[in-house]
Amino acid sequence: MMQNVLITGTGRPQALGHNLVRRYLEQGDRVFACVRGETDAFDALLREYPEQLSVVVMDVGSTPSVRDAFGQVSAKADHLDTIINNAVTTAPDCQSHVMEADPDYFARSVNVDAAGPLRVIQAFYPLLKKSEAALVVNISSEAGSIGACYRTNMTDYAVAKAALNMVTKTVFNAWKGEDNLNILCVHPGWMRTNEGNREAPLIPYDHAETLRRLFEARRRVKDGDLFITYAGEAYPW
Repeated sequence: MMQNVLITGTGRPQALGHNLVRRYLEQGDRVFACVRGETDAFDALLREYPEQLSVVVMDVGSTPSVRDAFGQVSAKADHLDTIINNAVTTAPDCQSHVMEADPDYFARSVNVDAAGPLRVIQAFYPLLKKSEAALVVNISSEAGSIGACYRTNMTDYAVAKAALNMVTKTVFNAWKGEDNLNILCVHPGWMRTNEGNREAPLIPYDHAETLRRLFEARRRVKDGDLFITYAGEAYPW
């Protein structure tokens, strides 16, 4: 059955969000692809899937922008079955050692990577509630694990992903009495999303289908692990 799917962070054709859009479109779903600003990245897909694809400008770091996007989406869909919070940002010195990283950059990363998904969940909650079985997936990272932390760099990103994991758990607690609503956070694995990581083992277009299938398998599972890997295995908080 056709789903209504909203995905954030979709503007880069070589990255995960854009390829998730492609995979859901190929399944016959209706997709709201969210981008921070105007882009021509979807021109070919809009020609191929004119009835299924809508491109929505939404800055998840801005509450007014998210609320405006809700108005655009709710004018076209009476419910949402899936939200994938994939938008992310990092500090300019993300790769710096923790003792040299500038903490003043942290606020922006947390605002986009953790508060942003919560803004989206809160704004689109009325549409999620109308789904027979709605699922929110927060794209997290192994970097957000405190228990398995080994890094001495990427501190702003790690802090933001750890905060996202807490958002996920808190929303899960709030939805325990709502049988048609579910949420989880996923470490998606290391993908070849740019020229700088060509040694990464996972190809975004192929891997997007692995993740899509995982999400569908977990849609109605509310008693399983909440922070999982792309293989469906539990990851330590």
